[in-house]
Amino acid sequence: MLDSTPERQAAAQRISIIGAIVNAFMSALKIIGGVLTGSAALVADGLHSLSDMATDLLVVFLVGVSHKKPDKEHPWGHGRFETLGTVFLAVILLLVAGFMTWDSLKLLFSGEIPAPPAWPALLIAAISIGANEALFFYTLKVGKTSRSNLIIANAWHHRTDSLSSIVVLLALIGALLGVWWLDALAAVLVALLIAKIGLDLLLKSLAELVDTGLPQERIEELHEEVLSVDGVINVHNIRTRLMGGQSLLEMHLQVHPQTSASEGHFIGDTVCARLKQRFDDIGYIIYHIDTYDDETLPEVQLAALPDRKAIEQQLDRLLEQLLGSRPDYQLTLFYTPKTVKLEIKLSPAIWPLLQHRQLTAPQLEQQLLQTLETLPGFRQLSLWLPTSGSEAQSP
Repeated sequence: MLDSTPERQAAAQRISIIGAIVNAFMSALKIIGGVLTGSAALVADGLHSLSDMATDLLVVFLVGVSHKKPDKEHPWGHGRFETLGTVFLAVILLLVAGFMTWDSLKLLFSGEIPAPPAWPALLIAAISIGANEALFFYTLKVGKTSRSNLIIANAWHHRTDSLSSIVVLLALIGALLGVWWLDALAAVLVALLIAKIGLDLLLKSLAELVDTGLPQERIEELHEEVLSVDGVINVHNIRTRLMGGQSLLEMHLQVHPQTSASEGHFIGDTVCARLKQRFDDIGYIIYHIDTYDDETLPEVQLAALPDRKAIEQQLDRLLEQLLGSRPDYQLTLFYTPKTVKLEIKLSPAIWPLLQHRQLTAPQLEQQLLQTLETLPGFRQLSLWLPTSGSEAQSP
């Protein structure tokens, strides 16, 4: 994941621009040198460097665009721009590899023996190896410092360029020794190397575009880290995907049924902080707090339980009937998949109403209980009355 600080983003773009300049120079040197020395392999390697220049320029663009903040048109961010750009790049690489293979195979089976390449081709190939190795180490260092998978991948792309140039160098030596077909064969091998890079990029990007989840080993690590947070009983419905090299997560966190909404939110935020601390590629996390495991719960069960409005309407009518007036109260509901528990805290205004009706607190609780038991899924009533300025549960 690219670091969001401007300094590191600028460093990532700067090394990509340097890579583009070097590859542009090496591409021109190889293609012109290959034509002048009569080396098809060197020309093929020059085309490879040309595609690398396009890669570097694309990386510069993607670093700037894909890490822009979410906006109205792109509420989830701009990470898909990096993915789409990689798909485009992969297709270009495959096309270049196809044309290179076709031209080299025509040369191999034409029956004509070309003149051996001139010795300056060896010098050009050696310069290419040195330049690409320098780019590899420099880009890899910047990628690790910036924690950018995109830059690290581009560094290894420079390493493949170095390897292809080594193949070309060996082929040129063979051609100068009289093995004329080795040069054209090396061009085919370089083309196949380009095709493999393009195919790998294409498959990885397509997997990201269709929201392929993270590997099972990674999900198990996430599961283990979540369960280590105090207050989390279980985690389920974990869903993952990738966007622009970032991992996006959705999950249900099960907490104790008596947990308040604010505490549940605090537990969820703690989970997010712990995951992002351990896994620095996580882009965002969406969590849902559960007080029970709803992974296999039929929706019809929840639909059968009364909601707060229905319970308050019945409770208001009941208090009016029993006391002649409805006192203020605080209602807390605790749901399970099949039941609902009620906790009622009455205000001090309850005492004159009870005295007027000549009711005791236990009598009030018993009459409330007899009526509320008719509620679908009703399980338990806890009635709290104020006593001497404090609150205590009635016997």
